[in-house]
Amino acid sequence: MPPMKEDASSLVPRPSSPRDRIAQWIRPEIRELSAYHVPDASGLIKLDAMENPYHWPEDKLDQWLELLRTAELNRYPDPHARQLKDRLREAMAVPAGSSILLGNGSDEIIQMIVMAMSGEGRSLLSVDPGFVMYRMIADFCGMDYVGVPLREDFSLDAEAVLAAIEQHQPAVVFLAYPNNPTGNLFDRTDMQRIIAAAPGVVVVDEAYHAFAEDSFMSLLDEHENLLLMRTVSKMGLAGLRLGMLAGAPQWLGEFDKVRLPYNINVLTQLSAKFALQHVAMLDAQTQQIKQDRAELYAQMQALKGLTVFSSQANFILFRAPAGKAAALFEGLKAEGVLIKNMDRAGPLLRDCLRVTVGAAAENAAFLQALVKTGLC
Repeated sequence: MPPMKEDASSLVPRPSSPRDRIAQWIRPEIRELSAYHVPDASGLIKLDAMENPYHWPEDKLDQWLELLRTAELNRYPDPHARQLKDRLREAMAVPAGSSILLGNGSDEIIQMIVMAMSGEGRSLLSVDPGFVMYRMIADFCGMDYVGVPLREDFSLDAEAVLAAIEQHQPAVVFLAYPNNPTGNLFDRTDMQRIIAAAPGVVVVDEAYHAFAEDSFMSLLDEHENLLLMRTVSKMGLAGLRLGMLAGAPQWLGEFDKVRLPYNINVLTQLSAKFALQHVAMLDAQTQQIKQDRAELYAQMQALKGLTVFSSQANFILFRAPAGKAAALFEGLKAEGVLIKNMDRAGPLLRDCLRVTVGAAAENAAFLQALVKTGLC
């Protein structure tokens, strides 16, 4: 009788603890990451997450709740969310020749794009500082991240980006317009030069388009490698987690292959469709936020010791006196106001913090708390 072959699994040392088992099976680059942290805002004025501070009128809430009664929670949602796509196409002025792909927020869309385009030696290029999820999702998917620094004034260094494109030949370029966390719009001509030079796709992330009064949507038909990403979160629908990608059908057809089925649930489909039937209400809130932004910006500029950066989004980035960002952040929190400390988000953001434009009373409380800290 021939000798029995030794089971290969018996040659693998058995982990002696959960830590050893994790070290054996979790990818090293994942073990090195930190999970995205969302701070607890209980009992605080929440000005850290770029949310719309306004609620719907009572009559609209009643209509929405009545609509939700019709939701068939025992059935799977429309896997293609066709009626919602039609409403988004109209509300967002998506060109007729472009397709639409939906995600559970912009984050899932970024993930779909990167999953579909990742591979050995491939890279994702963006600017620093930029939206943190571009780098994080590249890391998740095993894709090299190339971050091109902005200039000191946060403007786009087009020549540096073009040189990085030539060197790295990125599969995908992400550019936020306006940029997060800086709030500024990059030069359109420079953006178009980058689109023309990119060997792969360029995704223009217009999460804050409602506040910017500018868009690349009309250029989708002119550039087959241009994709445009939007979200309804900043329009006052953050709780729905709905993101949209528009672009050439050929590209979106490929990304759709990695989309999980039924990713847009029935309540989101019904609620977003209803909300987009009342765009005038959402637009009025946006106009109020833009007015509040201008007033908050002027009042912050009047405070001693702060450097306040102009914004085309629904937040304002500002620089505290040297070395005082952490103390200012904690001082505001002690006064019941939560904002975002950006001090450790890269050298260009040293001493910087970011505040969301809230309702008038929230902005007033923030300004009062700023003064109470005694740091400005």
